[in-house]
Amino acid sequence: MTRSRELFGRAKRVLPGGVNSPVRAFRAVGGTPFFVADAHGSSIRDVDGREYIDYVCSWGPLILGHAHPAVLEAVRQAAQRGWTYGAPCEAEVELAEEVRRRMPGLEMMRFVNSGTEATMAAVRLARAATRRDLIVKFEGCYHGHADGFLVKAGSGVATLGLPDSPGVPAALASLTLTAPFNDARAVADLFREHADHIAAVIVEPYVGNAGFISPEPDFHSSLRDVCDQYGALLIFDEVMTGFRVAAGGAQERLGVEPDLTTLGKIVGGGFPVGVYGGRDDLMKRVAPEGPVYQAGTLSGNPVAMAAGLATLRETNRPGFYDQLEQKTQRLVTGLERAAQRHGVAVTLGHAGSMWGVYFTEGPVRNYADAKRTDTAFFARWHAAALARGVFLAPSAFEAGFVSAAHSDADIDFTIAQLDAALADARTR
Repeated sequence: MTRSRELFGRAKRVLPGGVNSPVRAFRAVGGTPFFVADAHGSSIRDVDGREYIDYVCSWGPLILGHAHPAVLEAVRQAAQRGWTYGAPCEAEVELAEEVRRRMPGLEMMRFVNSGTEATMAAVRLARAATRRDLIVKFEGCYHGHADGFLVKAGSGVATLGLPDSPGVPAALASLTLTAPFNDARAVADLFREHADHIAAVIVEPYVGNAGFISPEPDFHSSLRDVCDQYGALLIFDEVMTGFRVAAGGAQERLGVEPDLTTLGKIVGGGFPVGVYGGRDDLMKRVAPEGPVYQAGTLSGNPVAMAAGLATLRETNRPGFYDQLEQKTQRLVTGLERAAQRHGVAVTLGHAGSMWGVYFTEGPVRNYADAKRTDTAFFARWHAAALARGVFLAPSAFEAGFVSAAHSDADIDFTIAQLDAALADARTR
């Protein structure tokens, strides 16, 4: 018995499904999840000594790769000064200033401890500001596990094929309206029907929790227009795309400024950090300056702030994002050519260093299209890739990520192994 299998058996006796986040259980791809011993650069090593090139990157935060020296040193120095205060520290201010410099639309912000916390608070603020109750989200988009977001959600909900989660009261679910991603007309129809009751539209600018789906050219500008027309707020959930698809996130890449933005992952350098922020007049409604209450004991944690600040500073060097996108483009192109050689139907896409693959004919414009992907083939391909030393997300409905630590040799190795894995998947 492998050490990972032994640990998984023990874990299932004390953790639901043996994991602390559902998709880690490998249910969608079969087999036993590996348990990590350590990680460095672009690689992750399991407790049985097997090493993998990592394209999960902790689900997005590790844009510099694992245990980057600058981040590690910042964490060490911060921890030596004490790792939680329950009081303000300078790093909170410095990180907020850096975020605002990169995303000017976040005139003010509040640090929290997770992306879920950030999206919950942003919606509460939107409802308070507009005095309306309904929100619009998009099918297959995942904004955390708060009650109102688990209506037609993506990520682990899509991976496990679950319906809307038990435990969500119907009264709360009824406050969430849904539309297909990339369908501006459907959103306009919802506004015409519920004109004075929609507080906000919340959207992943590039979908990453149903696989990877790019927006059509005018989609987000249409959302901006309809929100302005009806007095609703536009919320960009950039927990995944923030500082990943561009230096200033999706809003820079798309040229559309939302009213509120939520961040996570990269902004904490891999530590548990979230952010919600936006226009000054909106954020001044948050306590203690205003009546909208939100608090957190560990918010603005000095170690997490130091990790996030070090990460963002490292990504500031000239050409960082261009080089990272070029690597990602090369990976996606190599995989596309491999699939063509093997006669495998495939649809691929990327933005910045975020990418995804569907085993279906394109285009994939929304969650309904994404669900056409051949999940059984994906599971075989995933297992074959893992056996060949490449770690991909264990779900056909999750995006992949490239880090600055991935070398050209890593990309070449990956293309070769994924090519071979396609051949393996076809014959199984």
